[in-house]
Amino acid sequence: MKKKKLFSGNAREMTMLVALVVIIALFFLLTKGNILKPMNIANLINQNAYVVILAIGMLLCILTGGNIDLSVGSTVAFVGACAAIFIIEWGWNVYLSIGLCLLIGILLGMWQGFWIAYMNIPPFITTLSGMLVFRGATLMILKGGETIGPFPKAYQSLSTGFLMPNTKIELFGQSLNLLAVIVGIAIVVIFCAMQLINNQTRKRKGYETDTPLALVIKMVAISAIILFLFYKLACFKGIPTVLVILGVLLLVYNFFTQKTVRGRHLYAIGGNMKAAQLSGVKTKQMMFFAYTNMSFIAAIAGLVFAARLNSASPVAGQSFEMDAIASCFIGGASAYGGTGTITGALVGALIMGVLNNGMSLMGLSQNLQQVVKGLVLLMAVAMDVISKQNVFANLRAKRAKTAVVQKA
Repeated sequence: MKKKKLFSGNAREMTMLVALVVIIALFFLLTKGNILKPMNIANLINQNAYVVILAIGMLLCILTGGNIDLSVGSTVAFVGACAAIFIIEWGWNVYLSIGLCLLIGILLGMWQGFWIAYMNIPPFITTLSGMLVFRGATLMILKGGETIGPFPKAYQSLSTGFLMPNTKIELFGQSLNLLAVIVGIAIVVIFCAMQLINNQTRKRKGYETDTPLALVIKMVAISAIILFLFYKLACFKGIPTVLVILGVLLLVYNFFTQKTVRGRHLYAIGGNMKAAQLSGVKTKQMMFFAYTNMSFIAAIAGLVFAARLNSASPVAGQSFEMDAIASCFIGGASAYGGTGTITGALVGALIMGVLNNGMSLMGLSQNLQQVVKGLVLLMAVAMDVISKQNVFANLRAKRAKTAVVQKA
């Protein structure tokens, strides 16, 4: 009888979630608790929102076969520069300007998607070209490298605002933001209900499910993390506006990748493009979509980042593509494509954000921070490669054993 696994889901994703908790605990000790202070947690969300946003889009590119987009940092800078020109220089309406900036991001993605999907130019070369072109265009828009700012308050609230910050209640002798408390409890209730429903649905369809113990552990652990996060936010000013943007993006793209036919097609392309084509998957359309979507996501990140800086800078977005790529791989995406989840990308982005924030609080130099992040990325990809080699080795051994039995 086959032994049932404790967790039926992505074991590596669960491992990285445990690693995130361990890293936070380590920095809690090293920074004497400063990393978990309410104000620092709010700053952590605001400062690293762009990493999570970019990781969502980058994951879809990686799913198609380990492909990456090197132009996202330049796209962030270009869109931020366009926003500054529209809103500050030309005095256009904030919301109209945001819509135009998102459209520009889509057009940039369509340009790159065309060359990749329909002209068969390798994604690495196409996006490397985009990185240079968009960065040069940013410098041209900013008149050779000027910084343009500040933005109006309505625009700044995209990244630095809070929802109903003055709504307070007294609870356990602590002044807490009422909205943050309500939202935190509601998310936990919805999460637990969805876990139970999903587990029952998988069981009814005959799929592998978590054991009751594993389901309880997962629900309790993640619920505790959610409640702790919203308690800390409630102790400060409440829910950051950018957290709402992140929540919407995470929900939409998690549903798309896990519950829709198009989303499953991305996994199929990464698993085996030839087989996907023979199965009727429109591979060119999906590749075009993945890179168009990546630039759209980068446009959102560009708007959020410019709002946080309160200006458009010619050096904005530098190395952002590295943070996004690292977040996906650390969160369980395969370097070969076809494997990875939005939840995993979120965990990877949180690990990158906590590393950045924790090392900054400790006063470590940027040079040392780059070394640490590089080693973490290498270890994450090495885990993927080694696990793949073990799988293939076990498969070859099983086939050899079967051949011997058949000969006998």
